[in-house]
Amino acid sequence: MVGSSDWGGTKRDAQEPGPLIVTEDENLLDDLLRLCAAAGTMPTVSHAGGAGAAGWDTAPLVIVGEECVHRLRGAGRRPGVVLIGQHPDDTRVWQQAVEIGAERVLGLPGGESWLVDRIADAVEGDRSPALTVGVLGGRGGSGASTLACALAVTAARQGHRTILIDADPLGGGLDVLLGGEREKGLRWPAFAESRGRVGGGALAESLPRLHELRVLSWDRGESVTIPPQAMRAVMAAARRRGGVVVVDLPRRLDGAVAEALTQIDVGLLLVPAELRATVAAERVAASARTLLRDLRVVAREVPGPGLPDGEPARLLSLPPVGTLPWDPQLADALGRGIPPGAHPRSPLSRFCTEFWARVLDGREAASPRSEGRDVLGAGAGRRSRHEEGGLS
Repeated sequence: MVGSSDWGGTKRDAQEPGPLIVTEDENLLDDLLRLCAAAGTMPTVSHAGGAGAAGWDTAPLVIVGEECVHRLRGAGRRPGVVLIGQHPDDTRVWQQAVEIGAERVLGLPGGESWLVDRIADAVEGDRSPALTVGVLGGRGGSGASTLACALAVTAARQGHRTILIDADPLGGGLDVLLGGEREKGLRWPAFAESRGRVGGGALAESLPRLHELRVLSWDRGESVTIPPQAMRAVMAAARRRGGVVVVDLPRRLDGAVAEALTQIDVGLLLVPAELRATVAAERVAASARTLLRDLRVVAREVPGPGLPDGEPARLLSLPPVGTLPWDPQLADALGRGIPPGAHPRSPLSRFCTEFWARVLDGREAASPRSEGRDVLGAGAGRRSRHEEGGLS
C-alpha cells in the first residue's frame, strides 16, 4: 500500500523561479530564451554578469555564455552551472568551465534537447511524482467520469495540487461535467503535436482552473486523435508536478490509452453491482491488466436487487476497494450544475475522502459516519438500499 513517505500529499505552491542566463551574445540569448520557453519557464537575464549578478546564488540553474566567463571569476562556487561554448571540445573552453565550476560544457544547437530537460528538471525541482489514479467504467454508463471528477475535486479540496485528465474524446468533456466549458485555457487539441519534454508547471498554468484543480479536457470541435507520444509527454509532465493526477479512461484500448495506463499507479474499475455489468467488466479488466499492474474494483450499488458486497471483485479476481452507495440526490445535483464531490457530506464525497486517506496518508481509513461501507477494506454500517441512491 502506498504510504505518505512515497507521495507526501504535496500541497499547491507558487510558480518556481526560472534559471539565470548570463550572456552578452544577443543571438545566444535568443536561443536560450526559446529553450526556456520550451521548458515552460521564464529566466532572469544578466548581460553584465559578475559576482553580483542577481540570482547567482538563488537561481535553480545558471547558464553562462563563454564570453562572460571573465566576469564571473569572483563569483562564489555553486552547483548547477552550465557553460555554453561555440566550440565545446576546445581545451580553452574546458579550462573556463573549471574556473567557474560548471557542471557541463555545451554547444548549440547540438545540446538543445539536453538543455531543455536540464532547465525543466532544475525549475521543477526534485519532488516525488504525482500519485496517478485512473478510473475505468466496467460498462457504458457506469459513472466512471463522475467518480473521476469527484476524486479530483476531493483531492483539491484537501489542498493537494491536482490535475484531472480526460483521456476519452467521446465522453463529452469533463469540463462540461464540472461546469467550466467556457473557462479559458487549453484543451487537448493544443497538445496533439506535443513531443519530448513538456514542463509540468507550464502545463498546469495553461489549463482551465475549475474548483481549485486543473483540468485537461476536450473542446467542442471535431474529435481529435491524440498520438501516443503526445499522451506520453502530457502524462509525464503532469506527474512531474507532484501531488495528484486523476485520469478518466475510456473502455477501449488504443495507443494513447496504452501510454496513459503505463503511467498510472492505481486503476479503479467501477462496476455496477449486477451480473451483466460484471461480465462486461471482465473484458475491460483483461485489456487494462496487460499494462496496469494495480487494478482494483469499486462496486457501485444499484437500485433494487444486486450482487452481494464484494461479489463483483470476487468474480473478476481483483482486489476490492469498497462499495459506492447509491445516492438519490446525485442526478439532481448534477442537473443543477453542482460538480461531483463538491458536497463534502455526500456519499460520493465521503467515499473519495476515505480513498485518499488510505492511499495518500498510508493509514487505515476511518469508518464512514453514516452512508457507505467497506471503503478500501474495513466494513462499516450500512443503510437500507431504499434509503440510498446511485452514481449516474
